Amino acid sequence: MSVCGILLCAGSSRRMGFDKLNTPLFGKTAIERSLDALVAGGCDSIVFVVGEQSEKTVSGLSCPVPHTVVRGGAERTDSVRNGLAAVDAQISVIHDAARCFVTPALVRACIASAREFGSGVAAIPMTDTVMRLHPYGTETLDRNALWRMQTPQAFLTEQIKAAYATGGAATDDATLYARAIDAPHFVPGSEDNRKLTTAADWEWAHKQLGGTLYGTGFDTHRLVEGRKLILGGVEIPFEKGLLGHSDADVLLHAIMDAILGAMKLGDIGKLFPDTDERYRGISSRELLHAVNVMVQKRDMVVRHVDATVICQRPKLAPYRQKIERTIAEDLQIPFSAVSVKATTTEGMNDEGRGLCISAQAIASVNGKESWNEEIRTFASTEQENIT
Repeated sequence: MSVCGILLCAGSSRRMGFDKLNTPLFGKTAIERSLDALVAGGCDSIVFVVGEQSEKTVSGLSCPVPHTVVRGGAERTDSVRNGLAAVDAQISVIHDAARCFVTPALVRACIASAREFGSGVAAIPMTDTVMRLHPYGTETLDRNALWRMQTPQAFLTEQIKAAYATGGAATDDATLYARAIDAPHFVPGSEDNRKLTTAADWEWAHKQLGGTLYGTGFDTHRLVEGRKLILGGVEIPFEKGLLGHSDADVLLHAIMDAILGAMKLGDIGKLFPDTDERYRGISSRELLHAVNVMVQKRDMVVRHVDATVICQRPKLAPYRQKIERTIAEDLQIPFSAVSVKATTTEGMNDEGRGLCISAQAIASVNGKESWNEEIRTFASTEQENIT
């Protein structure tokens, strides 16, 4: 049976206070994370239900399955109804993009339930005592009969379309399905399938994703006459320089590849190809700045860089601290977070014979600690798509 995921990303984020769906969260927006889970979970097509801001984000995505973009409505039921109108698959999986920690396994379970029972709704049994307040007193509800609704919620498309055709308002799809069709079949949800609704949820998400990423880099360039020798953004007095399309700063090239590797953004050959005349003779410090901007706009920051330059000559000890300070300034990190070492090959290999200089580096990257500032400033800045 064909399966279409309806990804709801038209919300206004009123309770969050900033655009939670389009703000990068450790490299990916909530929309991207939810899309990944829906596709990996078995959706062979997607309908994006968007608002003005999320339409910009969605237009920049590389969706791996056939997809359609429709506008959302004033209320959630209006948005779902618009999304369903664009579906011709046999099963519809309705999911709030703000639940971006959903797993492909949960998506698959909801789809399997819809195939077997007609519906598959992610839900969690209530474990807390729930009390209803009345003007005349209180009433304790039977928690054994209470469930907390989540998404995804999967249904036979014909039935959920019929349920929405009856009209009425509801905060989730299972409510309308129960009114018009039948009692929904529940699939065990997860506490980690949390909806990003308040600033506390955003902080929780940062803690969930707060691990450190590591990347390594290596580069080598030939030594030739008639070129300046630039290492770590610093000009080193020497009779030869490194040959390359840019300034051939082998140290910064290795560091950039390490950072890009940690972020899974490719390498400098992909981002700044030597076939592009814009980069002929360019300072590698400019390229390092561009890489750092990519990192920061993904809500990440470089935490530490450790690099080793491999060459027989010249001796780099007199310039080591200046190189470290230059790199730290360009990456906007403390001087103590940059370590540059140099070693020889005891006259062996091309480095030892003075034919080339090589460098290797490792970089660590993790989330910004100042995410509250990012929240405050997001509303006044237009988000950019990063290549």
